[in-house]
Amino acid sequence: MSLKYAVLAALLEGEASGYELAKTFDVSLANFWPATPQQLYRELERLAQDGLIEARVVQQERRPNKRMFTLTEAGRRDLDTFAAEPPRRPTAIRDEFLIKIQAMDGTDPAVIRGLIEERGTWARGKLDRYERMRHRLLDGRTEEEYLRDADRIGPYLTLMAGITFEEENLRWCERALAILKHRVALG
Repeated sequence: MSLKYAVLAALLEGEASGYELAKTFDVSLANFWPATPQQLYRELERLAQDGLIEARVVQQERRPNKRMFTLTEAGRRDLDTFAAEPPRRPTAIRDEFLIKIQAMDGTDPAVIRGLIEERGTWARGKLDRYERMRHRLLDGRTEEEYLRDADRIGPYLTLMAGITFEEENLRWCERALAILKHRVALG
């Protein structure tokens, strides 16, 4: 999959500037499809050229003019077609950290513990951020009320996946640290 469909999906929320889309990616889509602002702006240009999004310029007095992007009907049809197709291949993990863990034997155990602790801290931070997002999405409603009444539930379902992923990362970190502690106690 390309960045194209992540951008089109982000525009389902409505018109947005490139800056707003970059923030959306950083806050909500980065848990499953990260993109740099430079990649995002290049993709916006391609999508506009292909007629999948429209861009309009908003004049601003004290700031540079900004471009606002919206999904076109052609973009919505393309996104609907994409969403209905099965993924081309299963999810694959590419994680430098796991290569380091694979190769850890012979490395200072304190260094490895530090790497795992850092990963756990990062997972906790992401969980906190996801819980704040969840709170904003629910906006005082119960989960059941939100899922019953919201116009779109896709963002909530992907948020749930991100929460589950980081909870599992945190569980793995705790288990790995316990194993390392036990090995040191035996040694």
